[in-house]
Amino acid sequence: MTDFAAVWRVYAHPKVRAMLLLGFSSGLPLLLVINTLSFRLRESGMDRALIGEVTWVAMIWGFKWLWAPLLDRIRLPWLGRRLGRRRSWLLVAQAGVMVGLAGMGWQDPRLALPAMVWFAALTAFSAASQDVVVDAWRIEAVAADWQGAMAAAYQAGYRLGMIVAGAGVLWLVAWLAGTPGYHPAAWQTAYLVMAALMAVIMLAVLLVLDEAPWHEHLQRSGDNAGVWLVQAIVEPLSDFFCRYGGGAVLILVLAAAYRIPDVVLGVMSNTFYVDMGFTKSEVAMVSKIYGVAMTLAGAGMGGLMIARFGLWRMLWLGPLFSGIGALCYAWLAGRGHDVSGLVLTISVDNLAGGLASTAFIAWLSGLTSREFSAGQYALLSSVQMLLPKFIAGFFGFLVNAWGYPAFFRGLALLALPALLLLWLLQRSGRGVP
Repeated sequence: MTDFAAVWRVYAHPKVRAMLLLGFSSGLPLLLVINTLSFRLRESGMDRALIGEVTWVAMIWGFKWLWAPLLDRIRLPWLGRRLGRRRSWLLVAQAGVMVGLAGMGWQDPRLALPAMVWFAALTAFSAASQDVVVDAWRIEAVAADWQGAMAAAYQAGYRLGMIVAGAGVLWLVAWLAGTPGYHPAAWQTAYLVMAALMAVIMLAVLLVLDEAPWHEHLQRSGDNAGVWLVQAIVEPLSDFFCRYGGGAVLILVLAAAYRIPDVVLGVMSNTFYVDMGFTKSEVAMVSKIYGVAMTLAGAGMGGLMIARFGLWRMLWLGPLFSGIGALCYAWLAGRGHDVSGLVLTISVDNLAGGLASTAFIAWLSGLTSREFSAGQYALLSSVQMLLPKFIAGFFGFLVNAWGYPAFFRGLALLALPALLLLWLLQRSGRGVP
């Protein structure tokens, strides 16, 4: 009991509490670009295959490691001097999210789908940049033994942001529309409200967030472009590969494979709900409110269990839970519009997913060097999203060909490679906490 009481006191630290706000700002745009957008597109009558292709815009998150070194090395000329490097970049990224969401809301996908996709790309690019800064601040702000609590707080804020972007938007659209079916004006208003909320978050970040300490030599970009390029891109990568040797490739492959079922389910679940006949209110209440509560519970349990049983043991649970979650969706697909079945499926999938995500984020954080925290964490977190989101883009074609039950069963099998990779990594002794 004493050990658990000490762990709970960690969550009262100001920097851990600040992670709630930053997690919220990161969680808000994600669903609006992927999950909620898929619901909107399917409700408008768009084919599943085309919706899957549109979700490829989320792969932008998978390439954020390419520009992450810029955020590590460059101080913005005016804002940087007044607000600090991290806060200034964070506010610029959040402004981009706000503009992108407003643009997405203003477009009707039936009339201007290309324009909507471009605004979605702006939102994704800005949100990915925001994530780079938030992850770097989290790693720099506290010692390594606090990263589990910071990851849990981030997950809590992240899921709260997803409640607003998921259930909040669906309820708002249903209330504005008044009747079932697709109502473009209601969707437009809902997205504009989300853009306005990002403006409020920007003000809160400006007032609440402090500037994390950072190494002064990082301010110097070098005497020429070649030196800067080496410092900004080559050094973070070489540091990572030098520290982990031959295990570095295995770590990257594991990061890519670890959450495939989870990410694919997140991309296409709303399309599945529309096809199963669930209403906006049912999806909002069960998937977005109750489901996020289950994820928060899982995230909190993850932080406690990491402290009690160790990080490596918790990592083994992630792929197992991912496969079980996919099988629950296969079972639900056979039942159709069954609210009780949806509750059971969401309970199993989200509770397990929250626990596994906390362990995975803490593991990735522990792999980075403090000197290159932004670039290295961006590389790891990008790798873990790139392959799953690429696979998710094909879900429409596969569901059209196989049907939902067979698709979900096949998705569950994709959890097996991660278990094999964990075993290989444990044998190698590299990257094992």
